[in-house]
Amino acid sequence: MEELIFPDGKKVYLLAKGRLANLVLSEGHPAEVMDMSFGLQSLMSEYIVNNKDSLKPGMVDVPIDIDDKVGYLKLQTMGVEIDKLTEEQYNYIHGYEEGT
Repeated sequence: MEELIFPDGKKVYLLAKGRLANLVLSEGHPAEVMDMSFGLQSLMSEYIVNNKDSLKPGMVDVPIDIDDKVGYLKLQTMGVEIDKLTEEQYNYIHGYEEGT
C-alpha cells in the first residue's frame, strides 16, 4: 500500500501499484475459472439480445442448455469425455418409477 499526498493535502491510498487487487494481492481467480465465467457471460449476452422482446425486467435465469454448453466445452478442452446415459439410467434420473 502506498500513500500519495497531493499538493492540496488530499491523500490517496494505492493498493497493489494500481493493479487489479484481487489478482495481485492474493491468488485471484485462476484462468481455469475465468474462461468459464467469460464464456457464460458472452452466451448469456447473446441470449438476452436474441430474446429481449420476451424477457421481463429483472434477473434472467441461465437456461440449462447454455449452462451445460459451457460445462461441456470446458470438459472438451480438458480432454474429458462424458459417457452417454443408457435409457435405464435416463429413466432412473428423470422419474420415480424405477429404483424406488
